[in-house]
Amino acid sequence: MSSNKKIADMFNTYVMPTYAPGIALVKGNGAKVWDADGKEYLDFLAGISVLNVGHSHPRVVAAIQKQVQSLTHVSNLYFTENEAILAQKLSAISMGGKCFFANSGAEANEGLIKLARLWGHDEGRYEIICMKNSFHGRTLATAAATGQTKIQKGFEPMPAGFCHAEYNNLDSVKSLINEKTVAVLLEAVQGEGGIIPAEKSFMIGIRKLCDEKNLLMLCDEVQCGMARTGKWFGYQNYDIEPDAFSLAKALGSGYPIGAVVGNKRLANVFQPGKHATTFGGTPLACAAAIATIEVIEEENLLENAKTKGAMFRTGLEEIAKRQDDIQGVRGIGLMLGLVMKGPAKDAVGRIIEAGLLCIATAENVIRFLPPLNITQNDVEHALEIIGKSLKS
Repeated sequence: MSSNKKIADMFNTYVMPTYAPGIALVKGNGAKVWDADGKEYLDFLAGISVLNVGHSHPRVVAAIQKQVQSLTHVSNLYFTENEAILAQKLSAISMGGKCFFANSGAEANEGLIKLARLWGHDEGRYEIICMKNSFHGRTLATAAATGQTKIQKGFEPMPAGFCHAEYNNLDSVKSLINEKTVAVLLEAVQGEGGIIPAEKSFMIGIRKLCDEKNLLMLCDEVQCGMARTGKWFGYQNYDIEPDAFSLAKALGSGYPIGAVVGNKRLANVFQPGKHATTFGGTPLACAAAIATIEVIEEENLLENAKTKGAMFRTGLEEIAKRQDDIQGVRGIGLMLGLVMKGPAKDAVGRIIEAGLLCIATAENVIRFLPPLNITQNDVEHALEIIGKSLKS
C-alpha cells in the first residue's frame, strides 16, 4: 500500500493545486477513518457535511451495489423509478412540491437562480438579494451570489444580478429591494461564513417581506440540510417555508447528487428545454439518496443530531470557559463552531495531529460536522482531544 508521502507526491505532480491536503485517507467506517500510514482518526468533518450517516454505511453500500448491477444511467429522456421515488420522499419531508436533480451544490444553486429568473422574466425581474458572508458555490453565477470577495477575486467581472445585504438585518434587505428584485437567497446557518445561525425573527421577517413584495424566498440547504441541525432542513427550525431550496452534500452519502425542491407555486415553471443536466437524477445517484433518507428515518438520526449536538455543545462550552483564547460556541444540532479570538488554523492542525478531523472556517472558527450517528463515546473522545489540543 502507498504511504502518505507517496500519494502526496503523485497528487502534487498531477492534480491542480486547488486544495492543500495534509494527509491521504484510504479507508473509512462509521465515524472513523485511516490514513495511508495506518493512523486512525475520529472524523468530525464527514467530508464537510457529506457523510451524515457515516463512512460506508452498510445500507447505502448495499443500495449502490444492487443498483450498479442493473441500471446506472439512461439519460433524462426516459422515466426511471428511483428518480420518482426520491422526488416523492423529498416532497413528503419538505413542502409538497416537485424536484429537479443535479450533480452538486453549485449546480443546485444555479438551478435556484435560473428558476427565480424564469419565474420573474416576464416582469423584467431578475435581481437576487443575497447575504454578506454567504457561500453558494464556485461557478461564476454562484460565486457572484456568494457574499465573500475572496471567492470572487481574480474572476471579475462577475455576472450581474446579485446584491448583498447584512445577514440577520431585515432593514438591510428591505433597503435593496427595487423593481428588478425577484428573490432573496440565504442559508439558515451560514456554514462557510463561520457557523452563524439565522435569527428566528430574521427568517420570519424575510418570509413576510417576500409575501408582501411578491418575491421568492430561496434557501441554500446544501450544508445545513439532510438532518444536520436536528431537522430535515435548516429552515424548519424557524417555522417558515421557503418557495424553493437547494440540496447536495449529504443527500447521496458521498455519491454526487444535488437537488432543487420547489413548492407548488414553482413546481411547473421549468418546462422541457428550459433547464437540463446529463447526470442529474441517475438511477445510481438516486439509489444512494433513497437509502440515505431511509437510514436517517430508521435510525432516528434527527433526534440523535439534537441530543448528541447538545452534549457536544455543552462540552465545547466547558472548554471555552477554561480558555482565554476562545470567544464561544455557536451553531445548531451537529453543525457547531468553536469561535477563537485569533486565527484557528494552528489550533486545527494540533487537533488533527491528535487524531480528530475538523476544519477552520472564516479564519477564526473551528468547524465540527460529525456524522449524525455518532455515539456518546465518540463525543467524549472528541472533547478530550479538543481540550488537550487547545490547552497545549
